[in-house]
Amino acid sequence: MRGLKLAWVKFSRDRLAFSGFLIILSLLLVAIFAGVLAPHPEDTFKIHPAARLKPPSLDHYLGTDHMGRDIFSRLLFGARVTLMIAIIAVATSVLIGVPLGLIAGYMENWVSEVIMRIADIFLSIPQVILALFLAQTLGPSIPNVILALSITYWPWFTRIVFAETRSIKKSIFIEATEALGAGHLRTIVLHILPNVSSPIIVRSSIGMGFTILTAAVLGFLGVGAQPPTPEWGVTIAESRRYLPEAWWYASFPGLAIFLVVLGFNMLGDGLRDILDPRIRRSYE
Repeated sequence: MRGLKLAWVKFSRDRLAFSGFLIILSLLLVAIFAGVLAPHPEDTFKIHPAARLKPPSLDHYLGTDHMGRDIFSRLLFGARVTLMIAIIAVATSVLIGVPLGLIAGYMENWVSEVIMRIADIFLSIPQVILALFLAQTLGPSIPNVILALSITYWPWFTRIVFAETRSIKKSIFIEATEALGAGHLRTIVLHILPNVSSPIIVRSSIGMGFTILTAAVLGFLGVGAQPPTPEWGVTIAESRRYLPEAWWYASFPGLAIFLVVLGFNMLGDGLRDILDPRIRRSYE
C-alpha cells in the first residue's frame, strides 16, 4: 500500500503525466456516454442535405459535414470506434508478442533465434507501410485494420520482453528458483513475467497512441474504416474536397487525434518514471 501511495503521489505531481491521464479519462467517458452527450445522436448515419457544411453554431457546436451531419456528435461516436480499434489491436499484440518474447529470452537455442529473426524482419519495415499493405490486401474494414495493426505491432513487445527476460534470467533469484527444482513454465510465469510487466505497461500506453494515429492514417487513405462509420481518419479524408472554406470539417477531427495521441504519450512517459525501479528508489 505504501508503494502504491508513493507512486500515486509521484504521478499526481507530474503535470504532463497527470494531464495525459485526464485526457485519456475524458476519452473513455466520451466513448461510454456518447449516446447521452451527443446533441444529435441520429447524425451517426442520418443525413440532412439542407444543413450541409454549416459553420460552428449553438445548434451545431463544431459545424456540419458535407451531408449535414453534426460533426461534434460524430466525433463523440468516433471515439468509440477509435478506442475499440486501439484496445483490441494493442491487446492482441501483447498476447502474441509477450509470450514469444518470454520464450525467446528464456530459451537460448534455435527457437529463440527463429522468433527474434522473424521479429527483426517485421521491425525492419516501417509499421505504417506494412499495415497499409496488409490492410489493402485484406480489404478495407475495421476487423482487417485491427488485424493489420496487430500483426505489425507485436514485434515491439517481443523485442522489449526478450531483452528484459535475458537480463532477469541471469539474476540470482532465478538461479535459486531453478536450483530448487522449479520447471521452466513456473519460472517464466511466476518469476520472470511479473518482473517484465512494467515495460509492457509503458509500451502498451505509448502503443495505444501510435495505433490510434496509424488507424487514422489507414482510414484517411481509404483502406481502414469506411463511410459512413464516424472514424476520425475517415472524417478528415472526406473533408479534403471542402478545404479551406469548411475549415472546421478537418480541424476538429485532427485536433481530437492530436490530443488523444499526445495524452497517451504523456501518460506512457509518466508510467515509465513511476514503474522504473531505479527511479522509484531514487524518489523514496
